[in-house]
Amino acid sequence: MKLYESAEDYLETILVLTTRNGSVRAIDIAKDMNFTKASVSVAMHKLQDNGLIVIATNGNIILTEKGYQIANSVYERHVVLTDAFVRLGVSPEQAKIDACKIEHDLSKESFEAIKKAMGK
Repeated sequence: MKLYESAEDYLETILVLTTRNGSVRAIDIAKDMNFTKASVSVAMHKLQDNGLIVIATNGNIILTEKGYQIANSVYERHVVLTDAFVRLGVSPEQAKIDACKIEHDLSKESFEAIKKAMGK
């Protein structure tokens, strides 16, 4: 399944916030991503319809196994690419911005080559 960049960003954010806070709700995602709660709500229902998250009756948002796999893959790319750019001399702030821009479009082959070159 090919997801839009925004869906991958939402899944990554859910993963990070869940890891950091133990649970996540739409308002947490809205605050973290600087989006309106209404926008996040629409996106969460689309992710739920695609079987990537479950919205519990208490409002907690939980990644499904499929959603977790996608989120974890995007997050790994983000971390590895950010680290690669920093090692090349890019400021941490710019490295994070640049990693976000390419983490969604980089081929698996290129990403694996970067990981290998970095010894990861």
